[in-house]
Amino acid sequence: MRRREALVLGLVAVLTAAVPGGLRAQELDVNAVLHDPDAPEGGNPKGDVTIVAFFDYNCPFCNKAEPELNKVVREDGNIRVVYKDWPILTEASVYGAQLALGARYQGKYQVAHDALFAIPGSNASPAQMTKAIRDVGVDMTRLQADINAHADAISALLRRNLAQADALDLPGTPVFLIGPFKIAAALDADGFRQAIADARAKGVSQ
Repeated sequence: MRRREALVLGLVAVLTAAVPGGLRAQELDVNAVLHDPDAPEGGNPKGDVTIVAFFDYNCPFCNKAEPELNKVVREDGNIRVVYKDWPILTEASVYGAQLALGARYQGKYQVAHDALFAIPGSNASPAQMTKAIRDVGVDMTRLQADINAHADAISALLRRNLAQADALDLPGTPVFLIGPFKIAAALDADGFRQAIADARAKGVSQ
């Protein structure tokens, strides 16, 4: 297993480096990454450390890390989580992101998010995703109506997430921005705890 130091890069350094495509990362609005009003959030909204999670519902490594992150967020009680749906692996990944983001309009993003990650395996089909969402009590009629009504807003959010991932030169899913650190790895609970402790040691509050 590679040392964690090889996986953790200073976010400040990332934000001041040139990235592919001619866009410089310092042009990225850091506040937009941390406080996009359309990006779903979890945990404690007043937490002293923010974790920004870039993920894909069909990513096996995201699936592995998700319950570990949830466990640490529950135990800690002072972590704010920003969810960045970044569907880059399959067409079904885009469908899943649309379902979860549509469920947000009925206050059930977290329920939908958790249900999608609870699907066994790492190549869920649209049919499996629909069933998973229905089974946790999401109003499917309202969901479809909300997806239709807010299609432009959902698409715009996904495009912003993609642009932010590109500007940050993220290698793929999952990536966790924890305080000043960028971690491209499926951390276990201890890994999350250590990264959070390191962020607090640096006096980071986002």
